Amino acid sequence: MIELGRDTIFALSSGPPPAAIAVVRVSGPGALEAAWTIAGRPPPPRRAGLRALKDEDGRLIDRALVLVFPKPDSATGEDLVELQLHGGRAVVAAVERALAAQGLRRAEAGEFTRRALANGRVDLAQAEGLADLLQAETEAQRVQAIGAVEGAVSALARRFGERVLALSAEIEAALDFADEDDVVVDLREVGAAIATLRAEMANLVARPPVERLRDGIRVVLTGPRNAGKSTLLNLLVQREAAIVSPIAGTTRDVIEVPVVVEGVAYLVSDTAGLVDGTADPVEAIGVERARAAAQVADIVVWLGDDAPPAGAVWVWARADEEGRGAPPSGVDVATASGRPETIAALWRLVGTRTAQAPPRADLPALNRRQRDLVEEAAAELVADDDPLILAERLRRVRTALARITGADATEAMLDTLFGRFCIGK
Repeated sequence: MIELGRDTIFALSSGPPPAAIAVVRVSGPGALEAAWTIAGRPPPPRRAGLRALKDEDGRLIDRALVLVFPKPDSATGEDLVELQLHGGRAVVAAVERALAAQGLRRAEAGEFTRRALANGRVDLAQAEGLADLLQAETEAQRVQAIGAVEGAVSALARRFGERVLALSAEIEAALDFADEDDVVVDLREVGAAIATLRAEMANLVARPPVERLRDGIRVVLTGPRNAGKSTLLNLLVQREAAIVSPIAGTTRDVIEVPVVVEGVAYLVSDTAGLVDGTADPVEAIGVERARAAAQVADIVVWLGDDAPPAGAVWVWARADEEGRGAPPSGVDVATASGRPETIAALWRLVGTRTAQAPPRADLPALNRRQRDLVEEAAAELVADDDPLILAERLRRVRTALARITGADATEAMLDTLFGRFCIGK
């Protein structure tokens, strides 16, 4: 585990002032002494006590609630003190000056949680979940993030690890007691168990990743020139996000607009009109980007008059336009600028089509790092008639699964993760 400095840190852990209440946290070996110095005799552990906070010259700063959490049973695993102040800027600034005057330093982004990781209060998967929880903007994001914080991903990795460890024990027994008649290991049964485990890991990796909740379900509007894609984008996101013009080929690049509908985050993309060939090099780049966007979309919305690509939602746009006529057979929904109910109908259809795209609330979803490790583990789950080779493969599987909870956490990895946190977390 990565060693952290033994200095004592402090930070404002609530929202920026002014506010009704401000919470300042202090963590480290000098936290209790700092509480004595600034607040006098602290209250009993985990019991709030009203104290007069004073600066280094004995002048009253504020009257605040003080809570003390001795190590190791604290959020960080260190001695920790919370000061619940009146939330004015001057009050918070005075308390921070008084703490700094004792030699304490301001915390860096995510440093409280980083110390909790170093002291075994949380593992890496839980810390990643907490980072997602702090940035959650939709209910779906919150549900998945709180599951990770509560250990859903970690528990899944441990269960896989325990099953692999049991298989390893059988193989090791076969190697260590090969000459003993009473130790019999059926490699066919081991192979069947390995195949089952591999299939379960493959199913887990095939689930939608947690990034879908944060980045949004990718909805790409595509079709020929002047099909009404930009108009439809503006109607879907309810603002003028794209330039609308009767001139064919106005849109030259992919325009991405985030929107939340019914608690689900979407990333809706307008694209250049598709053509088989063009002499305009800029338009050619736009067409190529449009096709690339459609290939990685979770759902494609096709606005052409001809039959759509397989699996796409076929929209008959501009249905209220004079002379437009009736939509052809097979169109999923007809939309019109002056009929909001048609846009609502399209959103309902998109929601139905993408119902399986977001991670399910009752199943843990993995982030990219975790998915890569499960894929790495699954790739090693190959039955082999040679127990020595099989034992080594299973060891690699256990190592990959252990890394999900942080067995291989590096400074660079942790710097990136905790850079997503606020200062006081």
